[in-house]
Amino acid sequence: MDELWGTVCKELAQCIGVDDFRNWIKRASLVSVDGGVAVLEVPSRFTGEWILQTYGDEILRVIRQLQRDVVRLNYVVGSDSRPEQANSEKIVTAESAESVGLPGIKLTPRLTFDQFVVGKPNMVAHAAAIRVAEDANANFSPLFLHGGVGLGKTHLMNAVGWAIIKSNPQAKVTYLSAEQFMYLFVRALRTKSIIEFKEIFRSVDVLMVDDIQFIAGKESTQEEFFHTFNALAEQSKRIILSADRTPGRIEGLEARIRSRLQSGLAVELHPADYELRLGILQQKVACLTMNNPGLKFADGVLEFMAHRISSNARILEGSLNRLVAAQSFIQTEITMEFTLDILADLLRETDRKIRVSEIIKTVASHYNIKVPDLVGARRTQDIVRPRQVAIYLSKTLTTKSLPEIGREFNRDHTTVIHSLRRVEKLLAHDTHVLDDIELLRRKLEV
Repeated sequence: MDELWGTVCKELAQCIGVDDFRNWIKRASLVSVDGGVAVLEVPSRFTGEWILQTYGDEILRVIRQLQRDVVRLNYVVGSDSRPEQANSEKIVTAESAESVGLPGIKLTPRLTFDQFVVGKPNMVAHAAAIRVAEDANANFSPLFLHGGVGLGKTHLMNAVGWAIIKSNPQAKVTYLSAEQFMYLFVRALRTKSIIEFKEIFRSVDVLMVDDIQFIAGKESTQEEFFHTFNALAEQSKRIILSADRTPGRIEGLEARIRSRLQSGLAVELHPADYELRLGILQQKVACLTMNNPGLKFADGVLEFMAHRISSNARILEGSLNRLVAAQSFIQTEITMEFTLDILADLLRETDRKIRVSEIIKTVASHYNIKVPDLVGARRTQDIVRPRQVAIYLSKTLTTKSLPEIGREFNRDHTTVIHSLRRVEKLLAHDTHVLDDIELLRRKLEV
């Protein structure tokens, strides 16, 4: 039995990684194989259910390579490893563990720093994540990443995990969602294995919790998270957290936890601008063409997608995947016509619905001027520049013609053309104008 388990362990270490193997599988042993059932001995039900749910399929696959008659995997707690007790309360099958839905904790292989496209909206967050990954003594902990859906929070957290493991394979890196933390805590309470739960989470070197806003309002979970956070902070362990908003805006979060979260470095990831969206598409296409040299995109397709699909990077990548999948069926170049056809439904959803009147109000508010002045006859510099910016945004964010835009501003179309040319020149060298336009664009596209 020991020889069989030793062979299984060697392959498992390669399949699931040395870190996961050391933290979980090494704590188990194979005690019997009988009647098509392989029984593992584990130190607690908590560990047993975790192993079956997270690694059960892989363990069963490896065992069946050596013992083809094995069809099921069970576990037994402690020294109670007699096969005839397979139906006792301490034995849990892979099927029952799956029905409980115990989540696994795994880093996604493709989510590394090398695959993260850096741009102005995420530059600070990227730099902070690298600093935390490279320096165990970074003087800001926790690192708190916040922003909307699909902006790269999860990617950066995975990247930190991979970077730390690469530099120190012995590091205990734990990554999970707030919902997983809550579920594991409740499960530990039910199985009376709370002591082991505490030991597991308070002995890690790096704790990463995604979507921390989901523990808001969960008093018991917040209590345990608070003590876990403090225990790790006292040991100077690295803590990386994420949420869809700043700690101060998470309703239902205890004041003491909010205070702890605000004690570190909070960094916002902003919606991707055009240049970043285009960079994401270009990197994705470069990876795809490595495995499919015949994949061809006509000029302007990626630029069109980056311009039209501005909600978030996930939808952008999903759109690209849809094009590539459709192209694989008919083996044709991905032209603009092909793109419009395949993404027709998505493009309809993302059609600009911004009105010129909204742009005028937003620009006036941003520059702290009155709407009548913005569309009136005044030609002072403090009015002309905002007016030109508003005209530029009206042209780029709506489908209005130049004469129609001119009427909104009480000007003719030649004035509109002059304003557009003036702003385009300023964008080439004036970073203040560029920042203003990107900020206004984000406000209007929300």
